[in-house]
Amino acid sequence: MANDEFRFGVLGPVQVRWTRQPVELGARQQALLAVLLVHMNKPVPASEIIDAVWGEQPPRHARNALQTNVSRLRQALRSGLGASEGMLVAAGAGYVLNGGPAQLDSALFTRHLAMARDHHRLGDPGAAVARVDAALALWRGEPFEGLEGAPIEAERQRLRELRLDAVCLRAQLSLDQQAPAEAVAQLVPLVNTHPLQEHPRLLLMLALYRAGRRADALASFRDARRTLADELGIDPGPALQELHGRILRDDPELRVTESAGPFPPVLGAAAADDVPAEVTGRQRLGRAVKELAAAVLHQWTVEAQTRSLHRPEPVCVRWSSTGRPVAAAASAVLGGEGRHGQPERLDLRGDLADVVTALRRLPARQLVVLGEPGAGKTVLAILLTLGLLGDPQPGEPTPVLLPLSSWDPHREHLHSWLARKLVEEYPGLDHAAAYGPDAAVRLVTEGRVLPVLDGLDEMPPALHSVAIDALDQAMSGGRPLVVTCRGTEYEKAVHHGGAILARAAVVEIDPVGVEDAVDFLTARLPPGDTRWQPVVNELRGHPQGALAQALSTPLMVDLARTAYATPSADPAELTNTGRFPDRAAVENHLLDAFLPAVYAQRPAPPNPDRRPVPSPRYRPDQARRWLAFQARHLNALHTSDLAWWHLDRALPPAVRGLALGLPAALMFTVTGVLAGGPLVGLVYGASYGLAGWVANGWGRRPGPARVEARFRGTAARFSRRFAVGLVVAGGLGLGWSIPTDLFLCLAAVFGLGLGAHVWLDVPTDVQRISSPPVVLRQERRSALAFVLSFAVSLGLAFTMAFTYGTELHHVTFDVRLALSAALASALLGRFLFRRLGAVAYGLAGIALGGTAIHQAPDLAHGLLAGTAFAVAVGTSVGVSRAWGAFAVTRIWLALQGHAPVRLMLFLEDAHRRGVLRQTGAVYQFRHARLQRRLADEPPATTTGP
Repeated sequence: MANDEFRFGVLGPVQVRWTRQPVELGARQQALLAVLLVHMNKPVPASEIIDAVWGEQPPRHARNALQTNVSRLRQALRSGLGASEGMLVAAGAGYVLNGGPAQLDSALFTRHLAMARDHHRLGDPGAAVARVDAALALWRGEPFEGLEGAPIEAERQRLRELRLDAVCLRAQLSLDQQAPAEAVAQLVPLVNTHPLQEHPRLLLMLALYRAGRRADALASFRDARRTLADELGIDPGPALQELHGRILRDDPELRVTESAGPFPPVLGAAAADDVPAEVTGRQRLGRAVKELAAAVLHQWTVEAQTRSLHRPEPVCVRWSSTGRPVAAAASAVLGGEGRHGQPERLDLRGDLADVVTALRRLPARQLVVLGEPGAGKTVLAILLTLGLLGDPQPGEPTPVLLPLSSWDPHREHLHSWLARKLVEEYPGLDHAAAYGPDAAVRLVTEGRVLPVLDGLDEMPPALHSVAIDALDQAMSGGRPLVVTCRGTEYEKAVHHGGAILARAAVVEIDPVGVEDAVDFLTARLPPGDTRWQPVVNELRGHPQGALAQALSTPLMVDLARTAYATPSADPAELTNTGRFPDRAAVENHLLDAFLPAVYAQRPAPPNPDRRPVPSPRYRPDQARRWLAFQARHLNALHTSDLAWWHLDRALPPAVRGLALGLPAALMFTVTGVLAGGPLVGLVYGASYGLAGWVANGWGRRPGPARVEARFRGTAARFSRRFAVGLVVAGGLGLGWSIPTDLFLCLAAVFGLGLGAHVWLDVPTDVQRISSPPVVLRQERRSALAFVLSFAVSLGLAFTMAFTYGTELHHVTFDVRLALSAALASALLGRFLFRRLGAVAYGLAGIALGGTAIHQAPDLAHGLLAGTAFAVAVGTSVGVSRAWGAFAVTRIWLALQGHAPVRLMLFLEDAHRRGVLRQTGAVYQFRHARLQRRLADEPPATTTGP
């Protein structure tokens, strides 16, 4: 009989069924089976089984009794159902029950429910109903009925919450299909069973109202208010109160069925431009929560695929409660006292598949994950984020994975930093019309997000202890939090600062075991390939040797498999103890071998945007030289974030000022020559060349603009900008005595030039996730708009002044004209580089405006000079923006051999190859060890690409 012909039923009494016929088990065997089912496919220590089966009064010979019950259970599985010998087996000091998801009712239930949610989200209510009904049909009473123990109770509570979700989803589907009476029948028993749960109560009130039972809907609210006050001393939440008010007003919109997803606010998500005025900020925030969850899920699913985390699976990573003196007492973490008033010993353990369950079982849902470099902390954080999003629980905050390296707790509160990072990563959150004002701040302060903060150790060491204390203060009151850090650095910070996370469990990633390393290294070998056998023999024969120590982290195991992936590579060289006498030698060799292996020629993957994908060809020595330069650049900035808009900081200030200021200075020189000859050209070029050198070398340019074209709702802001343009044009027109009709034309151009900037607004969709290429495209669009508006406006002003101005040539230096030009130039400089730019460009404007020039002999000559001036201004504006500075800097670096001309294409390719990882809008090296190794190389002397 095949294994898939019987199932374990746990959505009710624990039993084993073949089709519909249950197999009788004794009470002890049921308890034993329950414990093994909770940990299916994972070894369970005998001591844990004994505690769960017999509680505080185990028999005298408990292990013998356990063996007897295991034997009886195994016999029942084998004789009654034809189970294989390998289903229930001994594993170390315990036992493991092996099986597939199809054999477990609770797993089938979860799968049906997840698929129902997907169908609902995709607009297929019929398929969603079929799936959720199939899930509920598996329910046969109280889970694990008659059994006790902490693990059983935790699993029982989890299954109860899943059933509540399923019934709520079924009721929502009935509402969507305009069957409110059916929804009422489903919800009344649920509300009676869970009187303190507000979500089913909200659905019941809405269903009653749509069924024509308005009085009953209002009575249900009164019952909820009375129950919450009596039991918890609180009022109903804002959603219930809002729905109550709308029912009192007999709001006609409530009678319309609106599909809002499986866990709705009452209103569905409307397009940003069509959000009715009645929709409150809380409803908009609810929309932001749902769309943020979808965005985070998509972002890290793609990144997990890029990192090949499921190819076929990551290195087996196990973790357990840390033995370091850095964690709070178990009673503080668990929110209570242990037996006999003594704190319990907190003993958490598991692997990557268990971390979601472990986090949810913690009352405060606060977890610190420690590990040595390369231990897999980031991978664990990614899979934890995806696990939480893949099986969301009602009311659970949305996990958002962020690197901690940019936070300075001395200068910025954690909540302020989180809100700022949310807007940077998901810029649509800043769109007030779609999500309400300050949506990111509200998401953080109202506890709607679960921060998964990766890499506390990547902050400056002086901030580690301060950061821990700031985290504990900001997340007090039981707010959920996950933090990763290297174990040694975290222990030093706790010892130095004396602060800990008072409600957080602290676990530490264990070293990779020899057998786990062997399994990973040989998992993808074709039949007959024995290249790894010498390595396997060395690892098993010398488990404490240099090679085994080096391959004790997932990073190094993965690097080893990558470095020797090709059939021609021979991993047996790793066993040469003369060449690799210690762990460091092995690790450095694997780091050095990584780039040549990944830069072997391979085709590019298809592009989901259906745009042509270039297939770059980079030699390993080229790639290593360019990546080493970037690594040294990041080390100099004391960061791991490779942000393309900071590339200009790779140049010394004086060199940066020269590289970025020289192009505009040359165009100003050309303008001066056309306007007044070589001497005027020298004045123009020198004044604006000096201003550009100072401003670009030591000024502070803005970061990239995350914008898209948007015209609706911008009339008021456009009018204000247009008025500012008129004022600036007025000052120039009066100063240069431009004729009235031409002055009006100039004023209109200035007004349009400044007003057009408001048509660049933040995205309206939070699911448009930031990535380096996306941010570059958005910034390029913004920069070109600024370049065009300033170039046209000021170029036209210069053309008119040069051709028709009547106050240009009476004296050698005109103070009045100099001040007029200085004002306009200073305003431009302040816009570009703030205070330093205002001073530098204001002084340059004095030199330009006050210098006497000859009037243009004809309009053609005036247009030529004006065009040159427009190009000069446009160049100045362009290099002041993040995109312009990046464009010029990458060419400068390419000429020196430090980077390819198409640098962004190279970085995207490095990300696809796994050399870089993407975190929002920035890249990072795959691991800090790789960054440091490359940065230690001496700079290349070769020039040219």
